[in-house]
Amino acid sequence: MLAIGDELLSGRTKDKNIGYLAEMMTEIGIDLTEVRIVPDDESRIVAAVNELRKQYQYLFTSGGIGPTHDDITADAVSKAFNVPCIYDEKALQMLADNYKSRGLEFTDSRKRMARMPRGAVHIDNPVSTAPGFQIGNVYVMAGVPSVFEAMLHNVIPTLETGKKLLSESVDCPFGEGVIGIPLSTIQEKHANTIIGSYPSFKNGSFSTQLVVRGHQLSDIKAAVQDIEQMLADLVAKQAQ
Repeated sequence: MLAIGDELLSGRTKDKNIGYLAEMMTEIGIDLTEVRIVPDDESRIVAAVNELRKQYQYLFTSGGIGPTHDDITADAVSKAFNVPCIYDEKALQMLADNYKSRGLEFTDSRKRMARMPRGAVHIDNPVSTAPGFQIGNVYVMAGVPSVFEAMLHNVIPTLETGKKLLSESVDCPFGEGVIGIPLSTIQEKHANTIIGSYPSFKNGSFSTQLVVRGHQLSDIKAAVQDIEQMLADLVAKQAQ
């Protein structure tokens, strides 16, 4: 994922789209393996798009396709694909009809939302009409969370999905400093799983939630069994 916008890097806007995309990709069996945030700088966006689209099967972007002067994602993606950025006739008509129905002027600024790389395919926007677009393996969507989410739901049925990532949690009464070494040994033994540890500090003591993820339930169960045995051994050792 490539999240675009000065406001994300300044902290003025707290991003919600990264977490939503990660959750939805996990649900459909696609691994989100990198997220990058870049400013509203054309050269930075072009470089990131070209690097990431070549490295991954899919690239999802958010932000920078609105009506203002600093919404330059369409221009940057066009440049990355070495095609002109044009006013899409279908998008222009959709937007014109929308603003007419609302009694609003279809200004030059609003027309900017119809710009996209030549040859791009629309990503429908049921929230506010202005479409996102797909070119190659790059899916360009809005930064407004409600619009991003709606666009993403239109994209998902077109994606090649995999096996859903399954998970099982184990509550651990010890902090990470206690379980770190034996947990590493268990992770090495169960290479087909991903074991995450999430510490917390409550009532003056540390505890950790251990989450085992994988594509096969049998692999997860085997890792959980070893984790539970590790915890039983630590409890017994502490009682001595």
